[in-house]
Order: sequence, then structure tokens, then C-alpha cells
Amino acid sequence: MTDLNEIEQVVRTRLRSLRTTLGMSLDELAARTNLSPSTISRVETGKRGISLDVLLPLATALQVSLDELLDVHRDDDVVIRPKPNSSGERTTWILSRPTDSMIAVKLRIEPTRSLHDLRVHPGHDWFFVITGRVRLSLGDREITVEAGESAEFATMTPHALAAIDGPAELIMIFDRDGQRAHVHHEAASEPAP
Repeated sequence: MTDLNEIEQVVRTRLRSLRTTLGMSLDELAARTNLSPSTISRVETGKRGISLDVLLPLATALQVSLDELLDVHRDDDVVIRPKPNSSGERTTWILSRPTDSMIAVKLRIEPTRSLHDLRVHPGHDWFFVITGRVRLSLGDREITVEAGESAEFATMTPHALAAIDGPAELIMIFDRDGQRAHVHHEAASEPAP
């Protein structure tokens, strides 16, 4: 169990770091929290105890959750160990945490003779081709993306990906809407865009 003094020190450090990173003075943060600048200063320096009536407005003003502010084990758990999930011609590795707003995925696609249905969903997709070549069907266009190249596009344009002449590996980044459209379709063994 972590010592209470250690937790308080971590919280104080995070509060000050968040405030300075956001470029806020003590006066600016005080105006957003209805706390006095001296109260905030005393909290940051350890001259005042940390209580919920102070933490809640500070967390809100600094755009961070209480969980993130109080989590002292967060820095110890930085390594993600993705496991492959295969469905037909695709294998995915989730490279980000389930709670992240943006999702990073490593994707290996095998070439196939059948054409995938073009799909649409809210958001943007971005991918980088690590190895192989990828055909991006984007509306009426067919675009070849080579190893070492990347592509970004609005996903309300009908789209699909396919490997050309052999397997291809990509890193993809998309928001939660994109995760639902890509990862969940693959898990259900449907072809994904």
C-alpha cells in the first residue's frame, strides 16, 4: 500500500505540473475554481492539506479526472502487451489502453481475391504501412499506399483496405467511432474497411 504522504506529494506535483503546462497562473486557476490563489499555492507546496472540496474544483478546471489525479500506480504500468486477435485474413493487436480516446492498432492483412464492401462511419482514420503494399479504396478512387507511407482520410467517404501482392502490416489510429467500425467488425469475423 502506498503511504498517504507519497500520494499527497504525487497529487501536489501533478496539480502544479498541470497548471503550468496549461499556462495558467495561480490567479487564472483561482478565477476558474472560486478558490483563492494563496489556497492553491499552499496546496501545491504542501502547506495546506488536500481535501475533496479543493480537489474537485481544481481537477475540473485542469480538465483531469479525480482518478487520474489520485492514481499513484499509473506511472508503474506503462507497458502494453498486445495480444493478436485473428479473424480470417486479418490479425489485429490493440496498442493502446481501452480507456484512451484515440485507439492505436497494429493490423496485418492477407491478400484476398474477394473485394470488401466499402464502409462509412463518423471520424477520421490514419494509417502507416510498415511492410507490404495496401490498396485504399476511397469512394471512386483506388490509391496504392507503399511501405513507409501513410494515409489519412475522412471516414464518411466509403472506404476499404486490401493487401496487394502479399501480406501487409499497418499501424492504424482512429477515435472511438473508428474503433467500433473497425475492431468490432473484425471480432465478429466480418471484413473491416
